[in-house]
Amino acid sequence: MRQLQAQLRGHAVGLWRRRWIAVAVAWLICLTGWAGVANIPDSYEASARLYVDADEVLTPLLHGLALDNSLSNQIDVLQRTLLSRPNVEKLISKTDLDLQVRGPAQLEEMVAELERAIRITPQTRNLFTITYRNSSPQLAHDVVNTVLNIFIESKIGHNRSDMENARVFLDQQIAGYERKLREAETKRAEFRAKYIDLLPGDGGTSRLDAARLQVRSLEGLLADAVGRRDRLAQEIGVTPPTLVVEVDPGSTGAGGGDLAAAKRRLEELLTTETEQHPDVVRQRRLIEQLRSAPTTAASVAPVTGSAAPSSGSSAAAAPAGLGRPARSVAQPNMVYEQLKVLHVQAESDVASLKRQVADATAERDRLEEIARGAPGVQAQFINLDRDYDVVRKNYDELVGRREQMRLSAAADTDADKVRIQVVDPPQVPRVPVGPKRPLLLSGVLLAGLGGGVAATILLGQLDQSFHNLHDLRGLGLPVAGAISLQAGAPRIGRRVVNVAAVAVAVLLLCGVYGGLVLHVLHGGRA
Repeated sequence: MRQLQAQLRGHAVGLWRRRWIAVAVAWLICLTGWAGVANIPDSYEASARLYVDADEVLTPLLHGLALDNSLSNQIDVLQRTLLSRPNVEKLISKTDLDLQVRGPAQLEEMVAELERAIRITPQTRNLFTITYRNSSPQLAHDVVNTVLNIFIESKIGHNRSDMENARVFLDQQIAGYERKLREAETKRAEFRAKYIDLLPGDGGTSRLDAARLQVRSLEGLLADAVGRRDRLAQEIGVTPPTLVVEVDPGSTGAGGGDLAAAKRRLEELLTTETEQHPDVVRQRRLIEQLRSAPTTAASVAPVTGSAAPSSGSSAAAAPAGLGRPARSVAQPNMVYEQLKVLHVQAESDVASLKRQVADATAERDRLEEIARGAPGVQAQFINLDRDYDVVRKNYDELVGRREQMRLSAAADTDADKVRIQVVDPPQVPRVPVGPKRPLLLSGVLLAGLGGGVAATILLGQLDQSFHNLHDLRGLGLPVAGAISLQAGAPRIGRRVVNVAAVAVAVLLLCGVYGGLVLHVLHGGRA
């Protein structure tokens, strides 16, 4: 601690001894620095605020119909492309900065400087600020105004250029796919016409498959018809051609038993079949025939083929209701006759179905022979159909994209889909925004004072003299003591004068600093 105090005391003594050097260094640094600050040119900043927003009604209305050209995408593209090299070169040309260009190297430097100096800052999602600083207020205004115009032109021109390029590309692709589609349709139609018998139709079934199904169906119908014919033959075999009935003279007719049996048969059929079934229709026809049969027999033949007794003739001639005995009468069996008719019809159905089966089998065999002669037709047609579907899908999608593009172009050009509004147009700046001269002047003053102190400390390090007892003992020699200097009145007066002179020099330096600051503040310079 004592060593530190001794060192500080030594530096203070050295500072006092070299006070005028410190003052001179401080003045030199301050005057030089303040002159440099005064020579720094003023920097003027021009700015403009731009509001970009999408139409609140049209944008949701076109969602999913037009191409996705959202506000965020457009703004991002504009920000990224606005300060591209072509736009910066256009800016240099419009602001006459190209007159200052003396060669390609200087042009490159100017382009890099403008790209670095121009700032586009988003304040909110829709509000943007464009700023630029330059020593010329008019040039700063011209640069910002030109950038603003390029921003607006880029929004319109960029969209129209992209739309035109997209339209040309889509038209070329659609024309190419249209040719491919026609070629695919022609190949598909020719292949279908050549192998129409083997390819599936609109229902998904080919003629060969249909012929096979028809053969199986006809064979089933033929088997049913043969079975029906055989059953009718069996029924004919067990059904007698004639019937012997007992005729009551008082009865109304001889066919009552057959009629009752036919009715019972009809009732049995109706329990399992419908009214339109052929057996039901035939049975009803039989009942009508039995009902229309004569009520008395004109001639009666015995079952054995012999003549009837004469008493029967006299009995038949007798009036009804006289109590005469009944007689046996042989008459045709209507059921047998109907079975014969049904059997003939069944034979005809069997013959017709056999002919249809033969024709269908011949057609099936013909188609199978064609199929064996052209293997892989189905696979080839599937490949052609798949290629056609791919080309058709791409063609339809391209046509849909072209319509979306046209709708988007109409929305951008006619409906003002994205609105750009200049909130604060650029103005020619009157007050510089830089450099911050009061801050720089203060920094120079502090640097001057610090430089003066640092100069005395540095000179003190180079000085080899002894300033106190501690320095003398640092040599390692025995020191008996030190004698203090008793300052008289004249010496104290000189010391006061010296302190006052140093104070005046420092205060004068601070006064110059204050005057410069007031001049800067009242002079309107930053």
